[in-house]
Amino acid sequence: MYWRTALVILAFLTLAITEMRVTGQTLDVCATCHPNATCEEKVDGTGKACNCMYGFVGNGRTYCQDKNECQIGANKICGQHTACHNTYGSYYCTCLAGYSPSNNMAIFIPNDGTRCQDINECRVQGICGEGGKCTNMQGYFNCLCQVGYQVHNGAEPFHPHQDKALCKAIDCGQPPSALNAVQLSATGTRYGSVATFGCSEGFFWKSGENSSVCGAESVWKGPSLVCEAIDCGQPPSALNAVQLSATGTRYGSVATFGCSEGFFWKSGENSSVCGAESVWKGPSLVCEATCGPAPALVNTEVVLQNTSVVFHRCLEGFHSWRGRNTSVCDITGKWQAATMRCREIKPAISDLVVFNEKCLRWKADKYEEDTENYRIAFVGFRAYQRSFHDKRKKLLSSTSDHPEICLNLLPVTNYTISITALSARFTSTLTTNTSLQVPQAPEILYREIEAPLPTLWLRRSVNTLDPISFYQVFVLPLEGTLVFDCSSPKTPDFSSQRKPHGQYITAQLHLRDIGKEMNLTLGDGHYYGGFYNAPLQNGRDYYVILRAVSQWGGAFKHSCVIWAKVRDKSYIMKVSSLFAGGSIGVFALAIFLGHCYTWFCKKTRQSS
Repeated sequence: MYWRTALVILAFLTLAITEMRVTGQTLDVCATCHPNATCEEKVDGTGKACNCMYGFVGNGRTYCQDKNECQIGANKICGQHTACHNTYGSYYCTCLAGYSPSNNMAIFIPNDGTRCQDINECRVQGICGEGGKCTNMQGYFNCLCQVGYQVHNGAEPFHPHQDKALCKAIDCGQPPSALNAVQLSATGTRYGSVATFGCSEGFFWKSGENSSVCGAESVWKGPSLVCEAIDCGQPPSALNAVQLSATGTRYGSVATFGCSEGFFWKSGENSSVCGAESVWKGPSLVCEATCGPAPALVNTEVVLQNTSVVFHRCLEGFHSWRGRNTSVCDITGKWQAATMRCREIKPAISDLVVFNEKCLRWKADKYEEDTENYRIAFVGFRAYQRSFHDKRKKLLSSTSDHPEICLNLLPVTNYTISITALSARFTSTLTTNTSLQVPQAPEILYREIEAPLPTLWLRRSVNTLDPISFYQVFVLPLEGTLVFDCSSPKTPDFSSQRKPHGQYITAQLHLRDIGKEMNLTLGDGHYYGGFYNAPLQNGRDYYVILRAVSQWGGAFKHSCVIWAKVRDKSYIMKVSSLFAGGSIGVFALAIFLGHCYTWFCKKTRQSS
């Protein structure tokens, strides 16, 4: 109490002495400021005063001591999750553990907007160790163990940097065993691994599960299967046989058998085995009675015989006609005789004949109701037409004993025909000649053409197979009564006459010389096939006739058609286009001329 009073008195004395020193002089206030103070103008304008600087407190002249800003609390001055640190004349802030400053600086002053934010430690790979699972919290983190792992040396949750706890993989060790069973497979010994089991040989799976699983408690769960011994019961019996022995009724046991008296062991196994399905397998032996001598069949002989089977075959000169060729001794001691029939061997095709020049008929030797397949091949040629060649094939299926087939044989042709019975592999062959036929009269189509000379045009298909040998062109003068006999085989010979008298042949065109087409000008004075193409006389009318001739050997057949008409010296002619179908082939004829008289055009169109 007394020392405080003394200090106050001392202060006043000091002030009085100071004021006494400056009496009568101007006082310099700024010179009295403390080193940690500043001299500033007073607010009221009455002079200057000394003020302690920021971070210091005092009178500004005699003392300015440090201000502890942290004493008001870190949360108030630095913010949440911070620590405040005082310094001489100032202070600074830091973030608590588990937090980091937003400006990424170790220290900060909060007036720059810096704040402390939570650190996500779980971003660090493997921070919780193998099998650990990280969980982030505000300012810290903890660890839990994943499925298949369990905590070791501690409890969950745990901190890997502070605790000794860690996660270890669950391992159940080797799988367990099961009664009367064997392990079939195992995926491992870790958590979730599966081991499977099966019953041992001689046992069967009666109930329960056949698998075991490594669980979260490091313990195998299962298996629960129950395996019981296989028992087949008493051995079976066999027809006409007796049991000789048996080793038991459990799995793998064997029972043996033998044929009863009066029977013989024909084939099969004489033992039976208790199998995995609790069933006896076997025996398969067959015990049969003796049947005695083999049965005899007509026209057959025995080729092989044992105690129960006889094989028969047909005698030479005979063939099998259906039926079974074996005789079998059955279990009753009786022969089941063969049913085969043997018939005398005859050709599969006989009495082959041709009728109507195109049809075939023959006698078939086969099973009555069987279908036989025949292949018919025929080749034709013509002596008068070296380039001609007709080669074809046909197939026929028939159940008839006298099959027939008709072929499209061409006329005036030598044919060789072969018929093969495919199943019997038998072939019959014959030759035949087709006769000469009258060439079919061509169809005429008329038209009119103007030309200075009467020229005939003939076009013929080169692929035709008709029997035409040559064409003849007749010129018939129109004088009096006109008679022309196309059917007459006689051909008037005017080859030596330069001046024609009556009807005459002006040209003979052989098939080999025509080819595909040719032109013929009437009256050009040339020879065609040995016939003189005499000039036509002015002022006379003519008919022009075409005759198609088929000649083979001594046969001579033909047909005629009116080709054109020439009137007066103007050579006005009717133009005809001829097309022949059927066996006579295809050809076209035309004449180039002047005008056609109406009465003739009408008449020839009607006659066509």
